[in-house]
Amino acid sequence: MGNVLDMCTSCCKDSTTYEDLTPDAETRRQQQVAAAEKRRQEQESRGIGNVNMVKRQQQQAEEREKREQEMGNVEPGLKWQVS
Repeated sequence: MGNVLDMCTSCCKDSTTYEDLTPDAETRRQQQVAAAEKRRQEQESRGIGNVNMVKRQQQQAEEREKREQEMGNVEPGLKWQVS
């Protein structure tokens, strides 16, 4: 009977404390940063089939805007018209 009681109480021992189960502040911070980055990436790609194509299109639009701004600095008398 003693063996059965020993087996039953062996699983109830306090082998780990609460502090052992929770990570330290630095580890928790790193986990939170990683989770936030993962959420940000998921939000960026939500509803988008091809993320690379969208990023390319955004970059092309930015380049186009930059060229338009640079051309806006040219004197207004130098416009070309094709008829």
